[in-house]
Amino acid sequence: MNTIKENISVVKIGGNIVDDPDALQAFLADFQKLGGKKVLVHGGGVMASKMARQLGIETKMVEGRRITDSETLKLVTMVYAGWINKNIVASLQQTGCNAIGLSGADANVIPSVRRSPEPIDFGFVGDPDPEKVNTSFISQLAEHSIVPVFCAITHDGNGSLLNTNADTIAYAVATALSALYQTTLFYCFEKEGVLKDRNDPQSLIPTMTPAECKTYQQQGIIADGMIPKLDNSFKAIRQGVSRVVILHAQNLLSGKGTILSGTDQSAY
Repeated sequence: MNTIKENISVVKIGGNIVDDPDALQAFLADFQKLGGKKVLVHGGGVMASKMARQLGIETKMVEGRRITDSETLKLVTMVYAGWINKNIVASLQQTGCNAIGLSGADANVIPSVRRSPEPIDFGFVGDPDPEKVNTSFISQLAEHSIVPVFCAITHDGNGSLLNTNADTIAYAVATALSALYQTTLFYCFEKEGVLKDRNDPQSLIPTMTPAECKTYQQQGIIADGMIPKLDNSFKAIRQGVSRVVILHAQNLLSGKGTILSGTDQSAY
């Protein structure tokens, strides 16, 4: 007899929303209303870059990803796992959503492998493997109505913390949980979704296949930080996630955004 899987939502919120107190509070109020089991993953790159400027630490980016030297690792750990994570948890408690703030090192929940220095040395940056995610721990929290809130810090199992792209963490967690639940992955940020013209909110692309994504990328419509977001999205669908939606944070409950299709995966 087939067992119907329960639903779970993995929601990733971007740094531009996290850095805007009013937008963040509005989003967290909606997140609290989101039905069913859920997990929150947050970035914080905007605040980290601002703090780096204040401390005189140079920010280096390649293809939308941060180069993390030892000083930058200390900085992003303080910002992501400290202030941002605990501020979000406190705000969720205020809404009546019982949450717990975690890094990937806690309970060995998201171990990562430090990325190879070839062809680009990203420094202390980790790549998580969905098969290594501690889904049992996440599931236990979910079953007790406790919402895990993950920051963008993982670890290598050898005592070193690793800066990890929050989109990638959301992908890894959603993919891992898809073995236990029917999983929807939401990427929430400050745009309506994937836009043909990033300055025109009316140019929303409502649905996208891998082949269409490749064409848009060749045309330069998809660039910078949207590239890893879409890479992770289509990979998640290939590996069992039921649905991926890229949308404005204020549209979380309506679900209006760019819905990614799992058809024609060979094209991506």
